[in-house]
Amino acid sequence: MTTSRARWIALVVLCIGTLMTILDETIVNVALPVMQEELGFSPAGVSWVINAYLIAYGGLLVFAGRLGDLLGHRRVLLIGVAIFTAASVSAGLSPSAILLVVSRFGQGVGAALITAVTLALIVTMFSEPREQTRAIGFYSFTFAGGGALGLLLGGVLMQIASWQWLFFINVPIGLVSLIVGWRLLPRGRGLGLGRGLDVAGAALLVSAVSLLVYGVITAEHLGWGGATLLTLGGAVILLLGVVVRQRRASVPLLHLGVLRDRDVAGANVVQFLVTGGLYGSFFIATLLLQQVLGYAPMQMALAFVPLTIVTAVASIVVAPFLTARFRERITLVVGLLGFLAGALLLARVPLDGGYLADVLAPLLLLGLGIGIVLPPIMGLAMSKAGEDEVGAVSGLANSTGMIGGAFWTAVVASLIGAVAGARGDAAGEEREALAQGLSAGSLAIAAVLVVALAVAFVVLRRRSDPAAPTASIADARAAG
Repeated sequence: MTTSRARWIALVVLCIGTLMTILDETIVNVALPVMQEELGFSPAGVSWVINAYLIAYGGLLVFAGRLGDLLGHRRVLLIGVAIFTAASVSAGLSPSAILLVVSRFGQGVGAALITAVTLALIVTMFSEPREQTRAIGFYSFTFAGGGALGLLLGGVLMQIASWQWLFFINVPIGLVSLIVGWRLLPRGRGLGLGRGLDVAGAALLVSAVSLLVYGVITAEHLGWGGATLLTLGGAVILLLGVVVRQRRASVPLLHLGVLRDRDVAGANVVQFLVTGGLYGSFFIATLLLQQVLGYAPMQMALAFVPLTIVTAVASIVVAPFLTARFRERITLVVGLLGFLAGALLLARVPLDGGYLADVLAPLLLLGLGIGIVLPPIMGLAMSKAGEDEVGAVSGLANSTGMIGGAFWTAVVASLIGAVAGARGDAAGEEREALAQGLSAGSLAIAAVLVVALAVAFVVLRRRSDPAAPTASIADARAAG
């Protein structure tokens, strides 16, 4: 990596590769009914097209980040791209439900390897504070805009092609990412497996997070009763085992001392809350547009285009500008206030609401808030990562966000169902009842964002020097 131009080209490739993994969280949603009919899924079984991906993805993030530290971040990313691309081919060619679910699990494995080390590579390539802030802004947009782009791209592909192309589209992206990544990403041998891979700790961690993700994503269908609580309780016990193991291991997967830093711990808590608000608000807006306002799938996808554009501008332009002037804490508060305003306006969309009069403003505020919030969160989460654990810390930040997104979406979905069910018993009132449930869900998202604001005010440090670096890994290139 010798030139600034090459670094930015490599960043674009990293963001496109990550965007590919984010798209696959939502792009298949529009095709689930067709997959169910053609491959013989049961009504409950078709949800595993989503669940298999999320369980593998969420469960492996921290472990994948540690592998990056030991084997080299570039090497692990390229392996992840290869696995994801191969699994995409397998998914597109799947003749049965079982093979599709297995392929989706493989995609989740590849996605975890890609996502866990991408942020580590970015903060390694861009050590100068202002460049790093801009680079993280580009990367943040892949998360904030990826869900909306997935809905749009999925709707387009289902209009002009079959569901198989939802997976085949990943193949050229993956091949280009492999070629360009091989040539331009910083090379490095990593620390080496001889430095120690805590196999027992890894097994505990992967089991704990996978069980936690499974409990959360199935709570929407099973409820929050005995089975769900038993699953989540088992996950908590395993997580306690992870803490004990990490304290005793000679070379832990992740030094828990990094979480003693207020900025790192606070950023991960805010990440858990804000990503929940992100996915929860997308979930609510999708149901509002389709089932309350009567939008067709393509109309709904196009309705998200302004949000995606504003998110891009906010992540790439506004957030770096505010961070350079006011530092991460103030930037985060500004973004959270915009996000909160969007959630509150979303709760007030009437039954006969029009797009320009009632829907566009909350979507624009959501996009603005999301775009401003994510870059400072990621910068703070990585701010104390040493060169021997930058991948593991990156994996932790991504895992926190992924679990938060799944958890708060499940909570919001349960709340919407409870409110709509209580108010929609009379014939012909289902639409109004759903609207009331979505309003309650939006207010719940707003409450989550208020908690995030409180954490930002109370936990995060005030920083007076705009030129101070956001990461302490300026010499991490050698770790690759």
